[in-house]
Amino acid sequence: MEVHRRRNTNRLVWHDYSQPGEYFVTMWTKDREDIFGEIIGGEMRLNEVGEIAVKCWKEIPLYFPSIELDEFVVMPNHVHGIIAIVGMMGPASAMFLGGAIQESPD
Repeated sequence: MEVHRRRNTNRLVWHDYSQPGEYFVTMWTKDREDIFGEIIGGEMRLNEVGEIAVKCWKEIPLYFPSIELDEFVVMPNHVHGIIAIVGMMGPASAMFLGGAIQESPD
C-alpha cells in the first residue's frame, strides 16, 4: 500500500504572499519526473523542455510587470528561483499568484 506523505511547509499561514517582498520559490514537475534534463559530471545539462523552462522563467515579468526576477536554477525535476514583488499586483495577478503559492506538490 502506497502511503502519501505531505512534506512540511515553511509558509507562514498568516502572511499574504501576494504582497511586495522577495520570495524563494521551488516548482516541482508532476510526480517529480526528470523532464528538464540530467546532471552529467556534476553539471546540469538542459534538454529542450529544460530550455523552455528557462525561457518561461525569464518571461514572467512580461506577464506580471510587478515581478522582478533574481537568481534561478533549473534542475532535472524542479526549478528554484527568487522573485521580488515590487509593486501592487492587479486583482487577476494576485489571485493567480495567491493560488499558485497555496498549492503544494502531491
